[in-house]
Amino acid sequence: MSTPPAPHRPGDALRAICDEVLGQEARVRQGGGPKAIERQHEKGRLTARERVARLVDPPAKGPGAANPHAQEIPHFQELGLWAAHGMYAEHGGAPAAGVVTGIGVIHGRRHMIIANDATVKAGAFFPMTCKKIIRAQHVARMARMPLVYLVDSAGVFLPMQEDVFPDTDDFGRIFYLNSVLSAEGVPQVAAIMGYCVAGGGYLPVLCDTLLMTEGSGLYLAGPALVKAAIGQEVSDEELGGASMHASISGTIDFKEKDDEACLTRLRDVLGKYGASAEASAHQGTHAAPHRPAPGPQRDAEDVFSIFTDAPGQQHDVKDIIACLVDSRAVPNAEGHESLAPDFDEYKSDYGQSIVCGYARLGGHACGIVAN
Repeated sequence: MSTPPAPHRPGDALRAICDEVLGQEARVRQGGGPKAIERQHEKGRLTARERVARLVDPPAKGPGAANPHAQEIPHFQELGLWAAHGMYAEHGGAPAAGVVTGIGVIHGRRHMIIANDATVKAGAFFPMTCKKIIRAQHVARMARMPLVYLVDSAGVFLPMQEDVFPDTDDFGRIFYLNSVLSAEGVPQVAAIMGYCVAGGGYLPVLCDTLLMTEGSGLYLAGPALVKAAIGQEVSDEELGGASMHASISGTIDFKEKDDEACLTRLRDVLGKYGASAEASAHQGTHAAPHRPAPGPQRDAEDVFSIFTDAPGQQHDVKDIIACLVDSRAVPNAEGHESLAPDFDEYKSDYGQSIVCGYARLGGHACGIVAN
């Protein structure tokens, strides 16, 4: 005797459609898929969504999204998740157009975050990738939200380069908006955590502050093309590695060991940018709150014993900075927290006769320049 079909209930059809849509969204969040995510991890790098989850403020309870590839990230409103859906099938598809964009809360302030998804064709730019990034830039410009670019891209997707470059709302428009946003005083910060090559190399260097991890590369053409063009053999590091850009070209402002260190530094730097009165008016209660001053790491009176103007004697200006700026808790080698100056030194490997950076003094963000 056959089992009679379950009675139809109101809402069943809508529930089935919702389940289907949520399942498709979960698949889109996988980017290039589990194997591509695993390859990214084998390189010692996080995926775009993992980077975003670590960058934004954590939820009130717990460390954040347990699996950002399967669920929404707390304190992050993603935009354009369905961009390029069903497109570029002949090239294997481009889930979410190969880039994650959205509004994330960092230190209580809204930021527009644009993160290349290296699990999708090495983060290459498809035509829809350009349009999605440009849309995010326009939203940030209208709302005067600071922009954060998490860069990990192989540049233009070469099989479609004739569709990426030519129009007014394509690749070059991104760099135009970089310049317009800068002229209008909207902060832009970029972190290179992978490769940043060819045309994609322009975006981060047009930003106000640039971070880069060791093992990453920033150049217009790779070693193979240099060899073919001029016959010179050069390594990735010599051509555009983090150490070269930190100490020789001076292109980057902060060199970091890995993704985790880079994202920690990025949060510190963004926390010191502060919200202008105009931005605070736009963002209301989400403007960065004033923090009580925790006091310096060293006693201010130590300045008198540190400083010397005696001929042939020197003092370390960083010791004086430790007597002036606020302190912050940092983990030490034993895993416990200790105090360190809340000072992010800018271009520490470049022009070492001068020390400058971002700091907090009396709870207020400020810049410090010292000889």
